[in-house]
Amino acid sequence: MSTNATILEAIKGMTILELNDLVKAIEEEFGVTAAAPVAAGGGAAAAVEEAQTEFDVILTSAGASKINVIKVVREITGLGLKEAKDLVDGAPKAVKEKVSQEEADAVKAKLTEAGASVEVK
Repeated sequence: MSTNATILEAIKGMTILELNDLVKAIEEEFGVTAAAPVAAGGGAAAAVEEAQTEFDVILTSAGASKINVIKVVREITGLGLKEAKDLVDGAPKAVKEKVSQEEADAVKAKLTEAGASVEVK
């Protein structure tokens, strides 16, 4: 039996998880990716999206409790009173940019609790 046939027989007996681990090991060992090529011109093939690691927290509206929202924006950003007020008045504006998912969720929770409308992108 040839080497290729031996390898193919071994692959046929593997589970999906084992195959996934094998592909990852091959990618790391040889510095390649096993992603399928994407057709140019927007064909039926969809591009593989990378997992988002950086998020922006956008204040969309101050809501009814504008003063509380300004206080929270000052606490989160360290801005002065005038700068925080300008940010809140200028909504929609980014409060925090390029932060982790955990930090984005924490900031959103604080702002929402103060009465603001917030969006994480």
